[in-house]
Amino acid sequence: MTRSTRERLLTMLTLFLSFLMFFPILWMVLTSFKTEQVAFAFPPRLIFTPTLENWRIALVGTDYLNFLGNTLIITFVSTLAALILGVPAAYAMAFYATKRTDGSLLWVMSTRMLPPAGVIVPIYVIFQRLGLLDTFLGIIIIYTGMNVPLVIWMVRSFMLDIPFEIIEAARMDGVTLWQEIARMVLPLIVPGLAATALLCFIFAWNEFFFAFNLTTKTAAPLSVYISSFKTAEGLFWAKMSAAATATVFPVLIAGWVAQRQLVTGLTMGAVK
Repeated sequence: MTRSTRERLLTMLTLFLSFLMFFPILWMVLTSFKTEQVAFAFPPRLIFTPTLENWRIALVGTDYLNFLGNTLIITFVSTLAALILGVPAAYAMAFYATKRTDGSLLWVMSTRMLPPAGVIVPIYVIFQRLGLLDTFLGIIIIYTGMNVPLVIWMVRSFMLDIPFEIIEAARMDGVTLWQEIARMVLPLIVPGLAATALLCFIFAWNEFFFAFNLTTKTAAPLSVYISSFKTAEGLFWAKMSAAATATVFPVLIAGWVAQRQLVTGLTMGAVK
């Protein structure tokens, strides 16, 4: 087998795997334009008369804008809070490491690995007693805690790629701690910060389990709104697909706009 043939086969395999990964999204978009009868038809129908009725109900006939506003508030505030808390911790672990730093990092990331179902009961009880159920503050606290470990691990890895000689030179010039962070360290890792912020944004935007169990109406995000199309009357598959497509679309746009910063940030330090 020649090299050109292997390259063509690899390209075809890559395109096929990419299509398999994209197909569920494509099918969701197609289903959003079907009637409920066509959406449940078996075998599935690829040729059908499209309708915008599902989109009208999902975006106009419901409280979509209220849920969208809740999602934007929760996502932006929790992402900002995670950066504010995580960046100083990452700085300390990168430039003031001790023999316990590795263990602390492992413990921080272990909180990210904990199954949500294993902690939802105590969290629910605590939130109930503190009056945080179905509040912006409560869900923001959860989302912030969920993303802080990610911020610490990612930002610390970016900071470790900064030559320490630059930091030493700045300290000899008499810069303060906050000047060192704000004027030297952070500008050098802007792509990494952008990638970290985007990942936190996506995780907060897509989170469902905690939102579904800790909110009802006042602070419920779009992920909870999508589940509202499963009712006692049945599953409205086409309308749910329209709502899900409208929910995913802003994240896709954000990822597309920030793809250069995302790729640059995620590959920082990959090539020495």
